[in-house]
Amino acid sequence: MELVYMIPKILNQSKLRNRILLVCTFLIVFLPNNGTAAYSRNLTTTTTKKIILDAPLISQNPELPRGCEVTSLAMLLQHAGVMVDKLTLAKAVKKDPTPYKKHNGIVHFGNPYNGFVGDMYTKRNKGLGVYHAPIADLADQFLATRIIDLTGEDFTQVYKYLVNGSPVWVITNATFEKLPKSSFETWHTPTGIINITYHEHSVLVTGFDEHFIYFNDPLSGIKNTKAPKEEFIASWVQMGKQAITYWP
Repeated sequence: MELVYMIPKILNQSKLRNRILLVCTFLIVFLPNNGTAAYSRNLTTTTTKKIILDAPLISQNPELPRGCEVTSLAMLLQHAGVMVDKLTLAKAVKKDPTPYKKHNGIVHFGNPYNGFVGDMYTKRNKGLGVYHAPIADLADQFLATRIIDLTGEDFTQVYKYLVNGSPVWVITNATFEKLPKSSFETWHTPTGIINITYHEHSVLVTGFDEHFIYFNDPLSGIKNTKAPKEEFIASWVQMGKQAITYWP
């Protein structure tokens, strides 16, 4: 409002409109529209053809058969200097308590976008996992103001953070390639209908080269394992382009 009052009353409507347009243009161009844009603008870009980061390797087993997401988050946070363990994160992550039920062939269960679905500690009970939003919220509790949710961005953003020294938490699948439609099923949840796959998996991406993506796999327990780049990215895209990292 102060900007408007500063404009002399003698300005005609055309000049006033131009002045307001100039102010609006300034706000759009120079003020960041979200955290990702603000941080990404200052990232180093490079023609690096290969980089592999030295991130901690943590196995989800035997304690967390379905805990790949919190275990990969533990690796990310420890790389950032936060010494938090997978069991602490498993206890703290938001849960969706919706019980499993199948009625007339329709599965009713929780929504991983809202919280962890099912039993993380044993596969004797029904369960699946958790997606990016609850993980980002949890990470923010330990690394406030530095957590960046890249979900929905192009994979080039993952490259940028790797080049700048930050590994990236992602959702993919256990085959690290695009799955056929037959690998998915439909769930009815309290917040809508979703398609899920029991092949869902989370790893910590640690690097790349011309042909491969490198990652710490909490399920296999292999550090800087690799998968063909095109196949890995296709699996990531199929799972919703979910990715989280931190400002270095």
